[in-house]
Amino acid sequence: MYGHGAPPPTRSQGTVITLRVLFVAAGFLSCGLLACLPLFRVAVLRGKWPDWLLAWLSLPLSITGLAVVGSVPESDHRGDIALASVLILGAVSAAYFVVFDIRHQRNLPPADRPVPPHTTGYLPPQQAQPGYGYPPAQPYVATQISHTPPPYTPAPPPPSAPAPERPAPARIDQVRAELDELSDYLRKHEDGR
Repeated sequence: MYGHGAPPPTRSQGTVITLRVLFVAAGFLSCGLLACLPLFRVAVLRGKWPDWLLAWLSLPLSITGLAVVGSVPESDHRGDIALASVLILGAVSAAYFVVFDIRHQRNLPPADRPVPPHTTGYLPPQQAQPGYGYPPAQPYVATQISHTPPPYTPAPPPPSAPAPERPAPARIDQVRAELDELSDYLRKHEDGR
């Protein structure tokens, strides 16, 4: 996506924290309906089958819990249990995501870690590497300059452009006549209605 040898841009610390807050808020503030979002994020980052299984199981579990809440009367205790389980699912998935994401950021190599905002530091000069599979550029070789100017040859005159052809006036007259006939025909049939 970024080409050969070009690393993807690193995220700042503020971007990482904003993503954490958004994923946690989506999981819990949607009353557990979107509890699968943080779990899918974990599954995408980690790529292990238990994480994918957990993410896919959380989706029908939250939908089923909310369906039970909506189908039973308010005085029924099953609705309370279903709502509590959906909210707990949202909270647990959010907590699992935050713990995983913090550990994931700690285990990243230093080059892939997010850059804290407003930091400056000394970067040692790096050697230029050839990019995109091309060999490194060779330094320029001095060339000999001849002091004799080339002989003057006059430029050939530009070819004369042919005059633009005008459309034949007979064709225009024919089209006008056909349009007049058509308008007369339409007027006759319009009056007959």
